[in-house]
Amino acid sequence: MARPDKAAAVAELAENFRESNGAVLTEYRGLTVKQLQELRRILGETASYAVAKNTLTKIAAKEAGIDIDDALLTGPTAIAFISGDPVETAKGLRDFAKVNTHLVIKGGFLDGKQLSADEIKKLADLESREVLLAKMAGAMKGSLQNAVSLFAAPLAQTARLVAALEAKKAEESPAEAAAAPAEDADTTPATEETAPEAATDDATTEG
Repeated sequence: MARPDKAAAVAELAENFRESNGAVLTEYRGLTVKQLQELRRILGETASYAVAKNTLTKIAAKEAGIDIDDALLTGPTAIAFISGDPVETAKGLRDFAKVNTHLVIKGGFLDGKQLSADEIKKLADLESREVLLAKMAGAMKGSLQNAVSLFAAPLAQTARLVAALEAKKAEESPAEAAAAPAEDADTTPATEETAPEAATDDATTEG
């Protein structure tokens, strides 16, 4: 590779290292062009997959401030630069490697932390970001519904009690109150006292 071409390749790789969330280094020896295309399709928008020379990868990573273990730069190397959910990228590589044994996950890094091949496989066993968010949303929805029920029940009972009191008060006209004998005054409070108690019973039953 001519020097200008090498410089351009290093610059492109360094940019990929800087812009990605992480990268997984793989060995692809034995895979056909069709299989590599299938792998890129599986990775989709979560990662870009590119073949790279080890010497240029080492230089590019260093320029991007990333220290890659030399053990990861043995044999033909292709790099999955992670731009989306790292769990989805790890799952895609793991599942593809199960069917196409020529793909070997060598290791990589995520957010500046170096990962071994086993750690990447463990990452693939985790739930994706979408699944976790869906579970969190479900838990929050359930909590909110419980909170609404707790607050709504007492308020509904209070509203029914107030309505019953207002209805009882409306039934008693001013004329009837004026015509009531003075000696019956002692019995009137007893009648009025039963209204809240009856309303409370009704409210409790309805609640």
